[in-house]
Amino acid sequence: MKIAVTYENGQVYQHFGHTEQFKVYNVEDGTVISSEVVSTNGQGHGALAEVLTTLHVDTLICGGIGGGAQTALASAGIRLYGGVTGDADDAVASLLAGTLAYVPDIQCSHHEGEHHGESCGEHHHGEGHACRHGHCTD
Repeated sequence: MKIAVTYENGQVYQHFGHTEQFKVYNVEDGTVISSEVVSTNGQGHGALAEVLTTLHVDTLICGGIGGGAQTALASAGIRLYGGVTGDADDAVASLLAGTLAYVPDIQCSHHEGEHHGESCGEHHHGEGHACRHGHCTD
């Protein structure tokens, strides 16, 4: 099993489409055997699913993520655990223990002042929702 976490300064980064780094964990028999921080090389949005596929990731833990990115991940066969906050290592440990708190129907989540007046995730305008002050409105 290979788990990737959107990553910034040890924490789960909260905006998938702007992720600059993933922390990738190699897991065998329910135990992390190694991990490394991997740069996205400036890739954004839809290209990030391809980055994860190239890394042979089968599971992603992240904060906010838009519908287009979710579709790309599903097409790549990557399981998604969105809406996660806090320490990246703790999130992986919680996932492996079966106790990870996540949002199964995550739509988007712009935090820490990232409000650009744009649609969520892949920025496909006209999808019927837009982010406003850290939550989605229909």
